[in-house]
Amino acid sequence: MPGADNRVVITGIGVLSPLGLSAAATGEALAAGKSGIDYITLFDPEPLETRFAGEVKGFEPADYVSRKAARHMDRFAQLAVAASLQAVEQAGLKIGPANQDRIGVIVGSGAGGLITLAEQVRVLVNRGPDRVSPFLAPMMAADNASAQVSIVLGAKGPNFGTVSSCSSGSDAVGIACETIRRGDAEVMLAGGSESIITPIGIAAFNANRAISTRNSQPELASRPFDAERDGFVIGEGAAILVLENLSLAQRRGANILAEVAAYGASGDAYHITQPAEDGEGAARAMQIALDKAGLKATEIDYINAHGTSTSLNDRMETAAIKTVFGSYAYRVPISSTKSMMGHLLGGAGAVEAAICVMVIQGGVIPPTINLTHPDPECDLDYVPNVARRARVSATLSNSFGFGGHNSVLIFKRYSGARA
Repeated sequence: MPGADNRVVITGIGVLSPLGLSAAATGEALAAGKSGIDYITLFDPEPLETRFAGEVKGFEPADYVSRKAARHMDRFAQLAVAASLQAVEQAGLKIGPANQDRIGVIVGSGAGGLITLAEQVRVLVNRGPDRVSPFLAPMMAADNASAQVSIVLGAKGPNFGTVSSCSSGSDAVGIACETIRRGDAEVMLAGGSESIITPIGIAAFNANRAISTRNSQPELASRPFDAERDGFVIGEGAAILVLENLSLAQRRGANILAEVAAYGASGDAYHITQPAEDGEGAARAMQIALDKAGLKATEIDYINAHGTSTSLNDRMETAAIKTVFGSYAYRVPISSTKSMMGHLLGGAGAVEAAICVMVIQGGVIPPTINLTHPDPECDLDYVPNVARRARVSATLSNSFGFGGHNSVLIFKRYSGARA
């Protein structure tokens, strides 16, 4: 087990999601089983096959940065900066000349500044190349969120973005943890952000038949593990976690929310969009994380499933959990919070990591809503429709992405003891 000098803890969380503009608001909605899925308002979706999504409603970038600064950020970067400021405030972390070299940033995103890119392509076509914005190049880059967070907060440590499709946010948190453990930073702001609710973003997933077209009932469209599912629902949002070396957190009297127990990752080497049917890669990532954490499968009290609401993923993930957890797979509570907020793509793993920490703190396991006709091949305890109170000491969060990326994070209750 790691000693206090390389144990990594969570001291702050910032979340903006389709369920709320803070971690607290998101947590309350999750516990109530509310859906954040509704008809698209960011543009006119009428020509599209899918006309709904999980939008972050009421978000005002000017609440966090100047209007001038906001204009030079794509929406995904704006969301990441806002989540970072929330997280740093909760952590009580002051960043300045004395410590800024030891504070880094890693923010994952699968698509980066797709909204800005789409807008500027229209400018190119309609008004010519001379009218394309000089800010397009940095604003569309997937690492722009990490860069903007670093600039706004003054963090001068390791700084980069992770791009691993729907595992991007989870990988950012895991790599940030390892960065602290190897001594390259004392604090890392890590997470993910995504915002692709734009015509080309929706059309892209319509084209490969991945997303739901249940336009008559958007709030019922995301239904992981349910036999009547017809695809996932696109969502947007961001989550940033403050990770720090335990010794530093203790010295500054920080309120420790949870400990990062382990990060496991693997690749399927199978298909660009489909997961390996037997879930071998996913199972391997879960086992790697358990082994690194020094935990038995029976010590996990809650699994936040990737749970996309697609037949391929839901059945694969169920099989993978059974492979790793054996008979205990039928007893461990599992839920997909994507049922309520949709799939935040590159931001999903970070938001779900934050949820796992909140479950440890609050003792409320969020439900999988819309689970009314269980798929016979998905026969585990997915906490259907109603939240459940429980003392949770260890959580496992799964994230799997196009290209065969598998990322698993384990968090545990902070014991306070030095190992």
